[in-house]
Amino acid sequence: MDQQHSLPKVMTIAGSDSGGGAGIQADIKTITLLGGFATSVLTALTAQNTQTVAAAYKLPDDFIRLQFKIVMDDIGTDAAKTGMLADAGIIRTVCDCLRERPVPFLVVDPVMVSKSGSSLLAPDAVQALRENLLPLATIICPNLPEASALLDRKIGDLDAMRAAAQDIAGMGCRYALIKGGHLDGPAVDVLSNGKETTEFASKRLPGKNTHGTGCCFSAAIATFLARGMTIEEAVKNAKRFIMESVRNGLDIGGGRGPMDLLSGARGAGFIP
Repeated sequence: MDQQHSLPKVMTIAGSDSGGGAGIQADIKTITLLGGFATSVLTALTAQNTQTVAAAYKLPDDFIRLQFKIVMDDIGTDAAKTGMLADAGIIRTVCDCLRERPVPFLVVDPVMVSKSGSSLLAPDAVQALRENLLPLATIICPNLPEASALLDRKIGDLDAMRAAAQDIAGMGCRYALIKGGHLDGPAVDVLSNGKETTEFASKRLPGKNTHGTGCCFSAAIATFLARGMTIEEAVKNAKRFIMESVRNGLDIGGGRGPMDLLSGARGAGFIP
């Protein structure tokens, strides 16, 4: 098989970030750098930069459905990830698509709030996410505020993270990965399948240029799963990639700048 046709295909189902640091734009960069072929289903358009999300426009459900169908009819996918889904209607539309045409691996990044503090998910959509999307997920990757919203309780330390990972995994997905970036001390992420937990710890890096970490982390996990890695291998390698990308954050714009994904892929050894 030639190299062109051996590329794993990875679909991102997410919103557009006009600033380029997160969303579809960051997903495509990540997937490409890590050895995948990226396809996309846009759910929303945002007007944003490093400081704010000025406006968001949700795409019609029928158009979201058509994007998914057209890509799957011709190209297919080896893994998919979801990002910004905006509201309960879009969540249900995406879930209908995924039930009709199941994908081998589904990574869910339950995007709720941007780095600048802007809401990216309607309040009534959390229940739709729990009931519809979680049962389809291979792995869901919430940060602490997102995990707290999913469980309707505060998560304030590592023990609470361990319990949260087990409880969210028990809600229907195969694995839950709770990201500990909002706690002080080492950056610890907790992975659980509902019975066993695994922890991934790294030294916390200084710097404010972390825009898009959640998007890129989930896109990296999806790419590594499409390449044939186990869940644990995919998470470990995705965390390495993110840490190297944060280490080389870019001073672009006046707010939280993006990571340097190219330097991250090189520093983690995924490209020369």
